[in-house]
Amino acid sequence: MKTILMTGAAGRIGTFMRAELPGKYKLRLSDIQPIRDLKPGETFTRADISKMPDALRITKGVDAVVHFGGQSGEHDWEHIHSANIVGFYNMLEAARRNGVKRFLVATSNHAVGFYPVKQKIDHRVYPKPDSRYGVSKVFNEALSSLYADRYGMEMFCMRIGNVNREPIDRRRLGIWISPRDMAQLVTIGIERPKIKFEVVYGISDNKRAWFDNANARRLGYRPKDRSEPYAKAILKREGLPGKSPADIFQGGGHCMSEGGTRSRLAGESGGKAPAARKANAATSRSSKRAPRR
Repeated sequence: MKTILMTGAAGRIGTFMRAELPGKYKLRLSDIQPIRDLKPGETFTRADISKMPDALRITKGVDAVVHFGGQSGEHDWEHIHSANIVGFYNMLEAARRNGVKRFLVATSNHAVGFYPVKQKIDHRVYPKPDSRYGVSKVFNEALSSLYADRYGMEMFCMRIGNVNREPIDRRRLGIWISPRDMAQLVTIGIERPKIKFEVVYGISDNKRAWFDNANARRLGYRPKDRSEPYAKAILKREGLPGKSPADIFQGGGHCMSEGGTRSRLAGESGGKAPAARKANAATSRSSKRAPRR
Protein backbone atom coordinates (compact mmCIF):
# COMPACT_ATOMS: atom_id res chain seq x y z
CA MET A 1 0.00 0.00 0.00
CA LYS A 2 1.35 3.42 -0.96
CA THR A 3 2.24 5.98 1.67
CA ILE A 4 0.82 9.39 0.76
CA LEU A 5 1.73 12.67 2.40
CA MET A 6 -1.24 15.04 2.60
CA THR A 7 -0.39 18.59 3.66
CA GLY A 8 -3.03 20.98 4.93
CA ALA A 9 -4.81 17.92 6.24
CA ALA A 10 -6.65 19.82 9.00
CA GLY A 11 -8.37 22.05 6.44
CA ARG A 12 -11.68 21.57 4.70
CA ILE A 13 -10.44 19.78 1.60
CA GLY A 14 -8.06 17.62 3.59
CA THR A 15 -10.86 16.70 5.99
CA PHE A 16 -13.12 15.73 3.10
CA MET A 17 -10.35 13.62 1.53
CA ARG A 18 -9.65 11.81 4.79
CA ALA A 19 -13.28 10.68 4.78
CA GLU A 20 -13.17 9.61 1.11
CA LEU A 21 -9.83 7.77 0.95
CA PRO A 22 -9.74 5.38 3.94
CA GLY A 23 -8.22 2.01 3.15
CA LYS A 24 -6.72 3.11 -0.17
CA TYR A 25 -3.45 4.49 1.18
CA LYS A 26 -1.38 4.94 4.28
CA LEU A 27 -1.97 8.61 4.95
CA ARG A 28 0.73 10.73 6.52
CA LEU A 29 -1.19 13.84 7.53
CA SER A 30 0.56 17.14 8.09
CA ASP A 31 -0.58 20.61 9.09
CA ILE A 32 0.45 23.48 11.32
CA GLN A 33 -2.73 22.76 13.30
CA PRO A 34 -2.97 19.52 15.32
CA ILE A 35 -5.13 16.60 14.20
CA ARG A 36 -6.22 14.41 17.08
CA ASP A 37 -8.98 12.26 15.58
CA LEU A 38 -6.64 9.91 13.75
CA LYS A 39 -8.17 6.87 12.11
CA PRO A 40 -6.60 3.51 11.22
CA GLY A 41 -4.00 3.98 8.51
CA GLU A 42 -3.34 7.64 9.44
CA THR A 43 -0.39 9.26 11.16
CA PHE A 44 0.13 12.94 11.90
CA THR A 45 3.26 15.09 11.76
CA ARG A 46 3.08 18.77 12.58
CA ALA A 47 4.99 20.98 10.17
CA ASP A 48 5.38 24.59 9.08
CA ILE A 49 6.07 24.38 5.36
CA SER A 50 7.57 27.86 5.30
CA LYS A 51 10.57 26.17 6.97
CA MET A 52 12.66 23.90 4.74
CA PRO A 53 13.71 21.50 7.55
CA ASP A 54 10.04 20.75 8.23
CA ALA A 55 9.36 20.18 4.53
CA LEU A 56 12.33 17.82 4.26
CA ARG A 57 11.23 15.90 7.34
CA ILE A 58 7.65 15.23 6.25
CA THR A 59 8.49 14.24 2.66
CA LYS A 60 10.89 11.44 3.58
CA GLY A 61 9.77 7.93 2.63
CA VAL A 62 6.50 8.75 0.86
CA ASP A 63 5.32 7.60 -2.55
CA ALA A 64 3.47 10.81 -3.45
CA VAL A 65 2.62 14.22 -2.05
CA VAL A 66 -0.92 15.64 -2.13
CA HIS A 67 -0.31 19.29 -1.38
CA PHE A 68 -3.33 21.09 0.07
CA GLY A 69 -1.22 23.20 2.44
CA GLY A 70 -0.94 26.97 2.18
CA GLN A 71 -2.99 30.15 2.47
CA SER A 72 -6.50 29.52 1.15
CA GLY A 73 -8.02 32.59 -0.45
CA GLU A 74 -6.93 36.20 -0.80
CA HIS A 75 -4.75 37.76 1.91
CA ASP A 76 -1.99 40.30 2.30
CA TRP A 77 1.22 39.62 0.37
CA GLU A 78 3.22 38.57 3.44
CA HIS A 79 0.83 35.67 4.13
CA ILE A 80 0.63 34.69 0.46
CA HIS A 81 4.40 34.86 0.00
CA SER A 82 5.23 32.82 3.10
CA ALA A 83 2.67 30.07 2.59
CA ASN A 84 2.10 29.82 -1.16
CA ILE A 85 5.43 30.96 -2.62
CA VAL A 86 8.12 30.03 -0.09
CA GLY A 87 6.08 27.16 1.34
CA PHE A 88 5.30 25.67 -2.06
CA TYR A 89 8.92 25.93 -3.20
CA ASN A 90 10.04 24.24 0.02
CA MET A 91 7.62 21.35 -0.45
CA LEU A 92 8.52 20.77 -4.09
CA GLU A 93 12.27 21.04 -3.50
CA ALA A 94 12.06 18.81 -0.42
CA ALA A 95 10.15 16.18 -2.39
CA ARG A 96 12.81 16.33 -5.12
CA ARG A 97 15.67 15.95 -2.64
CA ASN A 98 13.91 12.99 -1.01
CA GLY A 99 13.28 11.24 -4.32
CA VAL A 100 9.50 11.70 -4.38
CA LYS A 101 8.48 11.94 -8.04
CA ARG A 102 4.68 12.18 -7.93
CA PHE A 103 3.35 15.51 -6.64
CA LEU A 104 -0.29 16.67 -6.69
CA VAL A 105 -0.77 20.43 -6.62
CA ALA A 106 -3.91 22.12 -5.30
CA THR A 107 -3.90 25.05 -7.65
CA SER A 108 -7.08 27.04 -8.17
CA ASN A 109 -9.65 28.46 -10.55
CA HIS A 110 -8.36 31.83 -9.32
CA ALA A 111 -5.26 31.36 -11.49
CA VAL A 112 -7.58 32.15 -14.41
CA GLY A 113 -10.23 34.16 -12.58
CA PHE A 114 -10.22 37.24 -14.81
CA TYR A 115 -11.68 35.40 -17.76
CA PRO A 116 -15.34 36.40 -18.20
CA VAL A 117 -18.03 33.94 -17.22
CA LYS A 118 -19.34 34.05 -20.78
CA GLN A 119 -16.11 32.53 -22.10
CA LYS A 120 -15.48 28.78 -21.81
CA ILE A 121 -11.82 28.02 -21.21
CA ASP A 122 -9.69 24.89 -21.04
CA HIS A 123 -6.39 23.99 -19.37
CA ARG A 124 -4.30 25.63 -22.12
CA VAL A 125 -5.39 29.25 -21.65
CA TYR A 126 -2.94 31.95 -20.64
CA PRO A 127 -3.10 32.67 -16.89
CA LYS A 128 -5.29 35.59 -15.80
CA PRO A 129 -5.10 35.61 -11.99
CA ASP A 130 -7.74 37.54 -10.10
CA SER A 131 -5.87 38.23 -6.86
CA ARG A 132 -2.55 37.84 -5.05
CA TYR A 133 -3.80 34.40 -4.17
CA GLY A 134 -4.39 33.68 -7.86
CA VAL A 135 -0.88 34.91 -8.67
CA SER A 136 0.54 32.45 -6.15
CA LYS A 137 -1.30 29.62 -7.91
CA VAL A 138 0.11 30.69 -11.27
CA PHE A 139 3.54 30.52 -9.61
CA ASN A 140 2.74 27.04 -8.30
CA GLU A 141 1.86 25.83 -11.80
CA ALA A 142 4.94 27.45 -13.34
CA LEU A 143 7.31 25.97 -10.75
CA SER A 144 5.65 22.58 -11.21
CA SER A 145 6.33 22.80 -14.95
CA LEU A 146 9.99 23.59 -14.29
CA TYR A 147 10.39 20.64 -11.93
CA ALA A 148 8.72 18.33 -14.43
CA ASP A 149 11.01 19.40 -17.27
CA ARG A 150 14.25 19.88 -15.37
CA TYR A 151 14.05 17.11 -12.78
CA GLY A 152 11.62 14.61 -14.27
CA MET A 153 9.06 14.95 -11.50
CA GLU A 154 5.45 13.93 -12.20
CA MET A 155 3.21 16.93 -11.58
CA PHE A 156 -0.60 16.85 -11.43
CA CYS A 157 -2.06 20.35 -11.06
CA MET A 158 -5.72 20.57 -10.04
CA ARG A 159 -7.40 23.93 -10.59
CA ILE A 160 -9.95 23.36 -7.87
CA GLY A 161 -13.33 25.08 -8.01
CA ASN A 162 -15.17 24.73 -4.70
CA VAL A 163 -15.22 21.49 -2.70
CA ASN A 164 -18.36 21.12 -0.65
CA ARG A 165 -21.23 18.73 -0.04
CA GLU A 166 -23.39 20.86 -2.32
CA PRO A 167 -23.06 24.16 -4.22
CA ILE A 168 -23.91 27.11 -2.01
CA ASP A 169 -24.59 29.90 -4.54
CA ARG A 170 -25.03 30.77 -8.22
CA ARG A 171 -21.32 30.99 -8.99
CA ARG A 172 -20.63 27.61 -7.48
CA LEU A 173 -23.18 25.98 -9.78
CA GLY A 174 -20.36 26.26 -12.32
CA ILE A 175 -17.31 25.43 -10.20
CA TRP A 176 -18.59 23.03 -7.52
CA ILE A 177 -16.94 19.66 -6.97
CA SER A 178 -18.29 17.04 -4.60
CA PRO A 179 -15.94 15.36 -2.12
CA ARG A 180 -16.24 12.00 -3.87
CA ASP A 181 -15.45 13.54 -7.26
CA MET A 182 -12.50 15.35 -5.70
CA ALA A 183 -11.30 12.04 -4.26
CA GLN A 184 -11.57 10.45 -7.70
CA LEU A 185 -9.42 13.22 -9.16
CA VAL A 186 -6.85 12.83 -6.38
CA THR A 187 -6.74 9.07 -6.97
CA ILE A 188 -6.11 9.63 -10.68
CA GLY A 189 -3.32 12.04 -9.78
CA ILE A 190 -1.70 9.42 -7.58
CA GLU A 191 -2.25 6.35 -9.73
CA ARG A 192 -2.28 7.42 -13.38
CA PRO A 193 0.93 6.15 -15.05
CA LYS A 194 3.19 8.24 -17.27
CA ILE A 195 2.17 11.65 -16.00
CA LYS A 196 4.72 14.39 -16.66
CA PHE A 197 2.91 17.69 -16.22
CA GLU A 198 -0.88 17.95 -16.34
CA VAL A 199 -3.37 20.69 -15.56
CA VAL A 200 -6.99 19.69 -14.91
CA TYR A 201 -10.01 21.42 -13.41
CA GLY A 202 -11.45 20.25 -10.12
CA ILE A 203 -15.16 20.41 -10.91
CA SER A 204 -18.04 17.94 -10.98
CA ASP A 205 -20.22 17.28 -14.05
CA ASN A 206 -21.76 20.75 -13.98
CA LYS A 207 -24.07 21.88 -16.77
CA ARG A 208 -23.22 25.53 -16.05
CA ALA A 209 -19.44 25.06 -15.95
CA TRP A 210 -17.27 27.56 -17.82
CA PHE A 211 -14.32 25.15 -17.81
CA ASP A 212 -13.75 22.61 -20.57
CA ASN A 213 -12.36 19.70 -18.56
CA ALA A 214 -11.44 17.48 -21.51
CA ASN A 215 -7.91 16.98 -20.19
CA ALA A 216 -9.22 15.44 -16.98
CA ARG A 217 -11.52 13.16 -18.98
CA ARG A 218 -8.55 12.14 -21.14
CA LEU A 219 -6.84 10.96 -17.97
CA GLY A 220 -9.87 8.91 -16.89
CA TYR A 221 -11.90 11.34 -14.79
CA ARG A 222 -15.62 10.49 -14.78
CA PRO A 223 -17.40 12.71 -12.24
CA LYS A 224 -20.47 11.19 -10.62
CA ASP A 225 -22.12 14.32 -9.24
CA ARG A 226 -23.76 17.38 -10.83
CA SER A 227 -24.69 20.81 -9.53
CA GLU A 228 -27.85 21.15 -11.62
CA PRO A 229 -30.24 19.51 -9.10
CA TYR A 230 -29.47 22.46 -6.78
CA ALA A 231 -29.91 25.15 -9.43
CA LYS A 232 -33.61 25.90 -9.09
CA ALA A 233 -33.47 26.67 -5.39
CA ILE A 234 -30.26 28.70 -5.68
CA LEU A 235 -31.45 30.81 -8.61
CA LYS A 236 -34.80 31.46 -6.93
CA ARG A 237 -32.97 32.67 -3.85
CA GLU A 238 -30.34 34.80 -5.64
CA GLY A 239 -32.05 36.01 -8.78
CA LEU A 240 -30.23 37.23 -11.88
CA PRO A 241 -26.54 38.20 -11.84
CA GLY A 242 -25.67 41.86 -11.47
CA LYS A 243 -23.05 43.98 -13.21
CA SER A 244 -20.26 43.99 -10.65
CA PRO A 245 -16.89 42.31 -11.39
CA ALA A 246 -17.95 39.49 -9.09
CA ASP A 247 -20.75 38.67 -11.55
CA ILE A 248 -18.82 39.34 -14.76
CA PHE A 249 -15.60 37.42 -14.11
CA GLN A 250 -15.03 33.78 -13.27
CA GLY A 251 -13.10 34.61 -10.10
CA GLY A 252 -16.16 36.09 -8.42
CA GLY A 253 -15.43 38.16 -5.34
CA HIS A 254 -11.69 37.64 -5.69
CA CYS A 255 -11.82 40.04 -8.65
CA MET A 256 -12.92 42.77 -6.23
CA SER A 257 -11.23 41.92 -2.94
CA GLU A 258 -8.00 43.64 -1.95
CA GLY A 259 -7.56 42.17 1.48
CA GLY A 260 -10.54 44.08 2.83
CA THR A 261 -10.24 47.36 0.89
CA ARG A 262 -12.20 48.47 -2.16
CA SER A 263 -10.37 47.71 -5.39
CA ARG A 264 -10.31 49.97 -8.44
CA LEU A 265 -12.72 47.64 -10.23
CA ALA A 266 -15.08 47.54 -7.27
CA GLY A 267 -15.04 51.33 -7.08
CA GLU A 268 -15.79 51.74 -10.77
CA SER A 269 -18.68 49.30 -10.61
CA GLY A 270 -20.25 50.86 -7.55
CA GLY A 271 -20.01 47.48 -5.86
CA LYS A 272 -18.60 46.79 -2.48
CA ALA A 273 -15.69 44.51 -1.81
CA PRO A 274 -16.63 41.54 0.35
CA ALA A 275 -15.39 41.58 3.89
CA ALA A 276 -11.85 40.35 4.24
CA ARG A 277 -11.45 36.79 5.33
CA LYS A 278 -9.98 36.31 8.76
CA ALA A 279 -6.34 35.29 8.58
CA ASN A 280 -5.77 31.58 8.47
CA ALA A 281 -2.51 30.15 9.73
CA ALA A 282 0.01 31.08 7.06
CA THR A 283 0.85 27.53 6.14
CA SER A 284 -2.36 25.61 6.63
CA ARG A 285 -5.79 25.27 5.01
CA SER A 286 -7.26 24.90 8.46
CA SER A 287 -10.45 26.95 8.19
CA LYS A 288 -13.60 24.90 8.58
CA ARG A 289 -15.77 27.43 6.73
CA ALA A 290 -16.76 27.11 3.10
CA PRO A 291 -13.64 28.37 1.30
CA ARG A 292 -14.00 31.38 -1.00
CA ARG A 293 -12.77 29.55 -4.09
